[in-house]
Amino acid sequence: MERVQFQQEQMLAELKDLVQKSLFNQSEVKQIVKKRTQFETALVRRIPKKSDFLRYAAYEMNLEQLRRKRVERLKLEKTEPSISDYALVRRQFQIFERALKKFKSDVGLWIQYIQVAKREGARSLVGRITARALQLHPRTPALYIIAASHELNHMSPSAARALLQRGLRLNADSVDMWKEYVRMEMGFVEGMRRRWTVLGIHEEDHPIAEAETTAKEDMAPLTPEEIAAEKGGDEGERARQAIMDGAIVKSVISSAVKALPSISLFSALEVLIRSYPSQERLRTALLDHLYSVLKDTLQDDPHAVKMLATRKLRELTSQENSDDSAMAEGEEFIDALQAANESFSAAVGAGSTNASGMADVYVEFVEEWCKLPTLDPNLRAYLVASLRKLARKPNAPPVLQAAHIRLTSPPKKDV
Repeated sequence: MERVQFQQEQMLAELKDLVQKSLFNQSEVKQIVKKRTQFETALVRRIPKKSDFLRYAAYEMNLEQLRRKRVERLKLEKTEPSISDYALVRRQFQIFERALKKFKSDVGLWIQYIQVAKREGARSLVGRITARALQLHPRTPALYIIAASHELNHMSPSAARALLQRGLRLNADSVDMWKEYVRMEMGFVEGMRRRWTVLGIHEEDHPIAEAETTAKEDMAPLTPEEIAAEKGGDEGERARQAIMDGAIVKSVISSAVKALPSISLFSALEVLIRSYPSQERLRTALLDHLYSVLKDTLQDDPHAVKMLATRKLRELTSQENSDDSAMAEGEEFIDALQAANESFSAAVGAGSTNASGMADVYVEFVEEWCKLPTLDPNLRAYLVASLRKLARKPNAPPVLQAAHIRLTSPPKKDV
């Protein structure tokens, strides 16, 4: 109980300050002392639980929120910071530190601590916590991603890049880490474009107002790529052109595929590139490179074949505010559907080593589009005819014939 008494003595100054500022009255302070004593007693037992620490930290967070609301409501005059202005937040950090001494192996607890420190704006503390966490858990991709994000948010792209590269050396099989690395390099390209717009080095069709608002964002230390690109003459022009064409991002994509040649990686990168707010020229160049590498890397993978075959279809269906009925009747859509089906049919009919898997994916493709209510009946008949043609070939996978029967059978009537 001596440790409990010690903690009680440590809180006297802050509680006195809270009363002097009229933020809490004597009755409320007594309740705070009582509640903290209960939490401290639970923590000093022989085998404390993680939930005890988390409940204690949650109580202190709620108490700090209440203090801030009362400060705002009472409109207290601004004075020199006193102990009650930071004591409650400091106590939250201390609780997490005590918890981590008991539960060092709990990655979720480290992440919660980092999130609390971020919310309170403790930038240097976040850096120290992530460094300690990575020393103990070097094979946890989430920690590298959090640490890199923290560095990027505070204008340290070189440090973020070094963190992700270090993490990838130990976690080369992590799709999330490769995805974040590509995202960071795409952000680097966008940051370079904005910087050049501000400096007048690279002419782009962007409003002056946007350039002025991004000027302060681009005051981070220059990287070697930026220094080379901002040189004058042909050398600088070639460097700028290479960056804007996505040379750095393409290199990362190639490295990712070499380390992790899986369809899950390609799918994650495709979603990222399509959704990231970048220039259309860069997006198209990166997608072209991604599909080119996919074609060379996973030639016989059924899902890779589907991804390649349906590229144009997915581009059309992912357009914002697209009208399904209008799209299903458009000439561009019809050409894209026909091209996808022909590419798929050729892959299924080629008799690859994974013929059964290829047939399964093709059936999914045909049934998905045939079930679309807005699909033109002629297009549906075209897909069913293609399926029937493949199903009648010698040694055709049974799944093709089964799918053809399902699509041509009349719907069952309710008895």
